[in-house]
Formats: sequence, C-alpha cells, structure tokens
Amino acid sequence: MPATRLLDLTRLVSRLGRGPMTGIDRVEAQWLTHLVNGEKPAFALIRSAAGFLLLDRAGMARLLDSALPARGDILSRLGHRRDPLRARAETLARRLSLARCLPSGLARMLRRHLPQGGVYLNVGHSNLSDRSLAAIRAAGMRVMVMIHDTIPLDHPHLARADTVEPFRRKLAAVATHADRVLHLTEDTRTRTEAQLARLGRIPPGIVAPIGVRVAAPAPLPPGLHPVAPWFVALGTIEPRKNLGLLLDAWDRLDPAPQLYIIGNRGWADAGLLARLDALPSDGPVRVLSGLPDGSVTTLLSGARALLFPSLAEGFGLPPLEAAALGAPVIAGELAVTRELLGDYPVYLPLGDSYSWAETIARKAAEPPGEGVQGCGVRIPRWEDHFKIVLSVA
Repeated sequence: MPATRLLDLTRLVSRLGRGPMTGIDRVEAQWLTHLVNGEKPAFALIRSAAGFLLLDRAGMARLLDSALPARGDILSRLGHRRDPLRARAETLARRLSLARCLPSGLARMLRRHLPQGGVYLNVGHSNLSDRSLAAIRAAGMRVMVMIHDTIPLDHPHLARADTVEPFRRKLAAVATHADRVLHLTEDTRTRTEAQLARLGRIPPGIVAPIGVRVAAPAPLPPGLHPVAPWFVALGTIEPRKNLGLLLDAWDRLDPAPQLYIIGNRGWADAGLLARLDALPSDGPVRVLSGLPDGSVTTLLSGARALLFPSLAEGFGLPPLEAAALGAPVIAGELAVTRELLGDYPVYLPLGDSYSWAETIARKAAEPPGEGVQGCGVRIPRWEDHFKIVLSVA
C-alpha cells in the first residue's frame, strides 16, 4: 500500500483570516495543495486548544476554500478567549475533521485511522514537542521535520526573549525523535546541524530548497499612485530585517526617491516603531501593511530595486521573488543569499548607511531596467522541492 502522508497544519490554521500569508504559512499551504492533488493517501493533523484534529483529503481540500464561521464554537471560544479569530479557525477545522482526541489519545487515534508505515511531515515549526512526536512515532509513523532556520539560537538578540528557550525545546525534540530533517539550503543545514549536535543527536538530513512562485500582477489599492523611481523593502517588520538602516539611508538622500516598506508588524524595538509612526503620510517613505500579493508583484516589478538589508535569514524569499520578476536586488552580504542568488544582487555592508544611500541614489538616477546582472540565476521550483522530499518520504 502507498505510504500515507500526514501533514501538520497547526500553524496554517492559526493564521487563517489574518491577511496575506508569511513565508512559513506559504510553505504549509503549498504542501497542503500538493498532497490534496496527489495520488497517495493524505491526512492532516492540527493541534487545537482542546486536543488534536485529524482531517482526511476531503477536509484538507475544503480547509483553504471555506470561509471562517461568523463565531467560534463554545470549545474554541473557551480555549482562545483573547483570540476570537483563532477560535473561528479552529471551529472550521473541527467541523471538517474526521476524528479528534485529547493529547493523551493521539497515538491511538492515528493507529485507528491511518495505515501503518506512513510519514508525518512538519514544515511549520508548530507542535514540535517530545510528547507529540513520541506519540506519532508510537503510532508507527516516521517523523520528518523541516527546520527553516535556527535564528533564535544563532542570534538570540534578533529574537523575542520569550521565544528562545521554547525554540530550543522544539529543536531538542527534533534531535530526539526526527527520522529526517529537511533543510532549505546548505548554509541552513550547517547552522542547524551545529545546534542539533549541541543537543545530542544530528538526524539524517536532506537539502530541498522551497519553490518561488510570485502572484500575477494586480491593481494597486485606491490612493496608491507610485511615481518613479521607487524602491521596495519586503518582509515582516522585526529587528533582523534591519529597517533602521534604510531609514538612516533615506535621511541622507536629497532628493529622496519613494520607499515602500511592505509588511505587517511583527515585534520590533520601540525606537524603530516610533520612527515608522512618525513618518509623514506624504513623505518619501511609506509603510504598507496587508497589501494583496498581486499588488506586491505590481510594485516589485516596477521598482528600481528590492532592498534587503536583513541581518539573518534561513532562506530569504523576497530577493528570489524579485529575481523571478527581473527586478534588481540590493542586499546585505549573507551566505544564504550568495548560495541562492550568486552575483545577481549588489551586495553592501550591513552597517554602512552611507554606502546604501550612495548606491540607492545611483540606482534611482539610472534608466529603468539598467544594471540587472546575473541573468542565469536559477529560481527554485516547487516541483523540484516535492520531488526531492517525497523521494525519501
């Protein structure tokens, strides 16, 4: 009998209804779509406030296509008193579920509904605990986990203080229970395996870059009328994105071109948030949150460059998305960006706002499309990612 694939969708469900997906959300969504459309048996596992939910292929297919209920059921509301959106999402998942159980009954539920010898796929960093992974293995399943990055351990100053130790515990559970670890790049593999070694075991690993798929261009929201030249910075607003460097660079530019910072607020220091809040609405720097993917494509396609001064990345989708559209990229010198994009970007020092301002001024003065280099860049494809992973799953 073909091997059963059990995909963990805990993170994706927690994000339903919250606007455009982040990078990890997109990975779970791509895996969901791929398994739903595949031929082998497919199920999904979701950790809810009340226990675990199991979805079959039909439930998985309806998960992203169904609207959230207007109100969460009583069980979900009790579990998420301060998060009604999460309560509504879990209510939807519960309605679509084939079975449900308390945490203590996870192994029994999986043995009852899934054939022996399947593989559990966790690509979202959620639900990685000793108890859960031990129960999944007790149900006769192999455990395969994707680690996107180890930034909370490599650079704890770039992570929220309350996330560092929980992430360490997750990685320790992976070290103990995983049959295989999926890495997105060779650089990420090196960093992750160094941390796993400190935790006592390095499970067998495989490198499978995720695919890059940009949305079709779509109209910009009313009131957004960019005037060339403009630049784009794309990503969640948090310290490792190093947006303060761009604000410093823009303070040096006169005249200053338009900069669009596209992304929702994650966590950031009060000083950066104060600078962003103080930006004049008609000034050269604007923050755009909740922008639809098609509108992002439109802005990125016409930008003089994507600016990517990130201090740490496990993969870094924005530069690859820009390269897929033929847009120039100006980036900080990161090993992972070099690995994926080679000489396509213009690389600049991450702490030198003067160099960034000078380069941006020159790029703004160039005719559109000039200076794009590295035309032979190979953009990773989802088809290749699935082929690599499923050849060992």
